Amino acid sequence: MTPLLSRPRRDHTPWLARAGLVQPVAAVLTDRIDDLAVAEAAARMALARRVPVLLIAVLPPDIHRQGDGPLSAPLRAVLARVMPKIGPITTGYIPEVFHLPAGRGSRLAAARELLAMAARHRAPDVVAARSGPEGLDAFTLIEAAALRGGQFVHTIAPAAWTPLRSPSP
Repeated sequence: MTPLLSRPRRDHTPWLARAGLVQPVAAVLTDRIDDLAVAEAAARMALARRVPVLLIAVLPPDIHRQGDGPLSAPLRAVLARVMPKIGPITTGYIPEVFHLPAGRGSRLAAARELLAMAARHRAPDVVAARSGPEGLDAFTLIEAAALRGGQFVHTIAPAAWTPLRSPSP
């Protein structure tokens, strides 16, 4: 047998050219109180992997007419709530808008569309809250991911409510 004469190839590709190969961690933001916990968990996972966070803002179908750009007012409103919490711990973020389907589709229709959006961004992990709009809670996303053989969905429990107490003297 002859030994292989190959040496390890050094990758001289510029960083910007390899940026398309980044696999961000997706966070499903559904305009609920659990969004902070979801965004923070996704940011910690992304920081450990040194990848950006894909922030998917779920908006109702009627907001679609008001503006659909990457920096539209409804998207900025959703991001404004979570960015102060995750800004210092993230390596970057990608904002994305997902509009709920207007008609009454199947139970898994919205979940399949959201997972397809995450797959277009090459996100292998999706972080979602246990409770959410119809079809976008974590359990429906897990079922849709299992049926389509897609991403791994992480479930975030809602924060426990504790009543405010006055300091005792």
